[in-house]
Amino acid sequence: MTTHRRPIDQAGMLADVIAEVGALRESLVAAEAERGDEILLVHLAHRRSAANLIHYVELRRSDIRALQTKLSMLGLSSLGRSEPYVMATVDAVLVALAGLAGEPARIQMADITLEQGHELLIRNADRLLGPAPVQRTTRIMVTLPSEAADDETLIGSYLDRGMDIARINCAHDDRVAWGRMIDVLRAGESELRRPCRIAMDLGGPKLRTGPLLAGPAVVKVRPQRDHVGHVVTPAQVLLSHVAIRLADGQDPFVHVPVDDPEWVSRRRVGDRIKLRDSRGARRHWTVTDLVDDGCVAEASTTSYVITGTELSCRIGPQQRDVVMVGQLPEVEESHHVQGGDRVVLTRSLEPAHPTPVGTDHFIGCSLSAAFEQARGGERVLLDDGKMGGLIEDINADEIAVRITSIGPGGAKLKAGKGINLPDTDLRLDALTAEDLDDLPFVALHADIVDVSFVRRPADIEQLQDELRRLDATELGIVLKIENAAAFENLPELLLTAMRSPRVGVMIARGDLAVEVGFERLAEVQEEIMWACEAAHVPVIWATQVLDTMARTGQPSRAEITDAAMSERAECVMLNKGPYIAEAIDTLDSILTRMHNHQDKKRSLLRQLNAWNTTRPVG
Repeated sequence: MTTHRRPIDQAGMLADVIAEVGALRESLVAAEAERGDEILLVHLAHRRSAANLIHYVELRRSDIRALQTKLSMLGLSSLGRSEPYVMATVDAVLVALAGLAGEPARIQMADITLEQGHELLIRNADRLLGPAPVQRTTRIMVTLPSEAADDETLIGSYLDRGMDIARINCAHDDRVAWGRMIDVLRAGESELRRPCRIAMDLGGPKLRTGPLLAGPAVVKVRPQRDHVGHVVTPAQVLLSHVAIRLADGQDPFVHVPVDDPEWVSRRRVGDRIKLRDSRGARRHWTVTDLVDDGCVAEASTTSYVITGTELSCRIGPQQRDVVMVGQLPEVEESHHVQGGDRVVLTRSLEPAHPTPVGTDHFIGCSLSAAFEQARGGERVLLDDGKMGGLIEDINADEIAVRITSIGPGGAKLKAGKGINLPDTDLRLDALTAEDLDDLPFVALHADIVDVSFVRRPADIEQLQDELRRLDATELGIVLKIENAAAFENLPELLLTAMRSPRVGVMIARGDLAVEVGFERLAEVQEEIMWACEAAHVPVIWATQVLDTMARTGQPSRAEITDAAMSERAECVMLNKGPYIAEAIDTLDSILTRMHNHQDKKRSLLRQLNAWNTTRPVG
């Protein structure tokens, strides 16, 4: 049986599409006129970009999927890649439609042509982030660890491998340490004749768990055993009177301080060190190596060593050389939480007692505004979303959260872990008193200031007012988008930020994923990038890029793909880790390879040599 498809009324469809696209253009013009006063507040360099952002927001207010299908059926390019030049794309479609209909096109020239849309984004990225390297268009930002203040070789290795921007997190260290990092960076930059920008990240209002009472000052010295209990690798103990830091984060030792430097200097390879551990068990270690300011001993049995433990070596028939173990760090304790437990956030930041499963777990909350603005039934997420629940009870000093989401075996809740309130309308300033205190230093030394926990335009206006007061209006501003409110208010945040000459956005995917839900992160990330492309604002792709590699030296397959996709941003941020130099190498290689394949959403379709073969198949 032969079936016949109904012929498409192309003439009728063409007329409908012309009307739809014409109406769409009129709505873009009306939106721009309606928000004309806001556009005039924007810095002169961003005026056309602000209008284009408004066009894009108006375009995306409607579902244009049916229109896209009709355009494709007429053989025309769709509107799906119009972000940098919305009006020019609509006009190009109208010109093509008029040609198909045999009518003259009556279109005015758009303020931003198809070529200029890309050029504006490149110009803004260069002004904020510095010129892109020759081999790739995406810059690499690296967060400097605390040890960079004292280790000149560390920053040099980052610069050698391809760091374009150094990030200093003001939530850690102090101005003395930041100053040393900057001095080392500038010296290395001058030596290599390679420019490197400095971004300083303001801490913002911290919403974290308070302290817990510390556990005992003890270290566990434990050899590695096989499945039947035989020692495979003895434990390595580094005994020293001073702290010894090993290069590149490679540290196989249990560090045990001693209170007498002369005792260490008297040790010889083969010496047997006797001790009674915290359980009263007799143990001995054997000295196997001598190092500067210390010695290495092996242990084939497990021992628990506390501050004040006596270590002794025989030096004669009746003589022993004795030393005491120095001050050990206290063990970090935690609450053991399972589903159904209650976590009670308290206004008091006094150290709380660690508690086992099945009990109420009390712990401080660093942000007092939470007790005033949170409401019953709202969600609370703890420790990067590892556990979450609903507010069951709330008063002036306590927020009781019933845990409803947690792993099968429960989880440990420690001090200093993040708290997210995705449903709570937190009314607080993005700039804390500490941020305002740090800002003069940042304005004097940095090229870029990163603003944490932005939620509404007033947050940016406050920063801009402070920069005017400091005569630092040329300082680049990067908005960290890390909560649901910032994502929902993004167009307004961008328009406000664009009153400054140099502007960017960081997609802070850690907190953002917790706030919007991990399953929505990819979608939200794409939408942020589209809006920023429409505003010609450069994007920094941040959080957990090559994180496994930075920590272990070996990347996962998933994060390699993530790093490849990050090429669509103007900058990618690496965090800290013992293998960060190797991660810079890997990221540089990935971004260089992807440079010729992808530009934002567009596949560039360069020649592929992978399948150019004359070999027979099969």
